Amino acid sequence: MAKSKTIFVCNECGYESAKWLGKCPGCNSWNSFFEQKVVESKNSILKPEDKKRNKPQKLNSYEAKQTFRTSTGFEELDRVLGGGLVKGSLILLGGEPGIGKSTLILQICDKVKGEGKVLYVSGEESAEQIKFRADRLGINNEDILFLGETDIDIVNQAIIDINPKLVIIDSIQTMYSDELSAAAGSVSQVREITSQIMRICKSREITTIIIGHVTKDGNIAGPRVLEHMVDTVLYLEGERYFSYRILRGVKNRFGSTNEIGMFEMKEKGMTEILNPSDVLISEREDNPAGSCIVSCMEGTRPILVELQALTTQSIFGIPKRTANGVDYNRLALLIAVMEKKAGLMLGSQDVYLNVVGGLRINEPSIDLGMILVTASIYKNIPIPKDMVIMGEVGLTGEVRKINLIEKRLKEAEKLGFKTCIIPESNKKVLQDKFKLDIIGVKNVNEAMKKVGF
Repeated sequence: MAKSKTIFVCNECGYESAKWLGKCPGCNSWNSFFEQKVVESKNSILKPEDKKRNKPQKLNSYEAKQTFRTSTGFEELDRVLGGGLVKGSLILLGGEPGIGKSTLILQICDKVKGEGKVLYVSGEESAEQIKFRADRLGINNEDILFLGETDIDIVNQAIIDINPKLVIIDSIQTMYSDELSAAAGSVSQVREITSQIMRICKSREITTIIIGHVTKDGNIAGPRVLEHMVDTVLYLEGERYFSYRILRGVKNRFGSTNEIGMFEMKEKGMTEILNPSDVLISEREDNPAGSCIVSCMEGTRPILVELQALTTQSIFGIPKRTANGVDYNRLALLIAVMEKKAGLMLGSQDVYLNVVGGLRINEPSIDLGMILVTASIYKNIPIPKDMVIMGEVGLTGEVRKINLIEKRLKEAEKLGFKTCIIPESNKKVLQDKFKLDIIGVKNVNEAMKKVGF
């Protein structure tokens, strides 16, 4: 006989306790404990026949089968996934409210027309709301089946009866199981429901996409084990009031985790951007001071973006530093390098730095661009319009080597730029020949002289 007992689980971090607590010892959250029933089996030892079935075998004796993939209809999404949707895979898609998750998923459901039935399970929106969005997006796939349900038992039975090729769960936080007394969206509910969906879909080789809510910190809500259970974790990023969206893969068992896909939100839904660099610098017509083009890498793709800087006399005792799209601490560090090594007295200046297009860049290769664009506005001297700047800057003012330099240079050459400032250590090892005027610099002062400051 199975024996059941009751434990209390923290809804925020998953901490377990034998009794209810007002404050969680694990994450210090208040009133976050929910009651959960746990079934324990007395006969936990494997039977003899089970032991025979689970005998270890040599890894070389197994044959690796080729992964079967289905195109999503979006080249950008296919690249992030590693080539398309893998049969039987479990994909988790997260993003802020209103960023376009449901819109993108509905477009995928339409573009896989002819591959089989698609089951769209929604616990947040009614059939009328989904149909209204589908009509606006021009969705006309007759194989899309809709189920407005939050009970996971009914959802599982529908998956078994229909046996679709693709299942959409929108969202995992709205689903619940009667076996657990915790509220929908709690740690125990999310963990149990994901486990049930995974068992059914893996056994029937059904591709499943789960939409997940995010917390105020930007992480997917629920237990961290949710991201460990699925095969792929995708984040849809971007500012709500900007039209550009970035689909970033942070986990992928069937491909690289360094790829991104770029989309633009339009009236007819998500439109993929095949050449992000051309789009991000298309509106840069004149050549004002405080603007320059830098090269950053998103996965294996080089992207040219525009940096803008502004310095003004501070009216308070402590100068203000504002960074939009780059790390604030990195900006403060580079300002210190400019003061100490380049002689730019910014101690009485408010400094503002912005990445055009709403992108966020964490790569150190834009360090040199951040320094030169700040010096440009401070001295009121424009940087040449046809110049691309790249290089990491150390605390002693040296310009350090960056990776994938040839890919960056090819992207700059393709977009019609004439001059590139790169680290001297990168210039020494270049193998390909470029039409660009490539300038190698060893430190910040040398780079400023080459620009004309």
